[in-house]
Amino acid sequence: MKFRYKIMLVATVALWSVLSFSAGAEARLKVKKVDFEQVKKDTQDPKSRYYYPRLMKSFQSNDTVMSIDAYRDFYYGYVFQEDYNPFRESEFSNVVEKLYYKQPHNRAECDSIEKYAELSLNDNLFDLDQMKFYIYVLKEKKKYARAAVRQFRLDRLIATIMSSGKGTKEEPWVVIAPEHEYNIVNFLGYVATDHKELGNGLDYIAVKKKEGKSVEGFYFDVSRMMAVAGKKFPDNDK
Repeated sequence: MKFRYKIMLVATVALWSVLSFSAGAEARLKVKKVDFEQVKKDTQDPKSRYYYPRLMKSFQSNDTVMSIDAYRDFYYGYVFQEDYNPFRESEFSNVVEKLYYKQPHNRAECDSIEKYAELSLNDNLFDLDQMKFYIYVLKEKKKYARAAVRQFRLDRLIATIMSSGKGTKEEPWVVIAPEHEYNIVNFLGYVATDHKELGNGLDYIAVKKKEGKSVEGFYFDVSRMMAVAGKKFPDNDK
């Protein structure tokens, strides 16, 4: 099965540096293998505290006390939702990106970034890039309380992905959207230089070497994402 990814081998490291979740904190995260069958059971059971509509309500109510376990079920449980599409892209996302990279911004431009980033996130809840843009513009407009809530969401989602593995071939990070691979790479301060589909749902992203570091790349598990996409979009199986 071969889906065409939108490959973005570009440096967005500076933007990702705004995260309050430390790039060194991944070493302190407890790795927990993703059990999709258990996630499905939890998120589809109305009696479960992790019932998906309940998690969605907490997320959208600006809840900043959702646990990492709740976020794991929220993130990975999304693959079982009817509207899940790992390749979804909002029609507004390009508008935000073009505006963002034309810094510095005046008031009107900040208003536009805020407007279109919010519209983009309404279309694609897990667009981590748009979350970053939204946090940036809220801070620019001194809406610090709202920015803090959005920052919490983004930090938790990054922590969720990083708690799924170690980025190695034996313990790859599990993602539900291809762009999340690049989000993690950029978050860690690396620049992607190549992308390879190794088969059996395993991706590898090579990175530009950093001085004093031996890391050459990271591994990602996209098996569930591709399996679901294959069923929903059989015409892309070429």
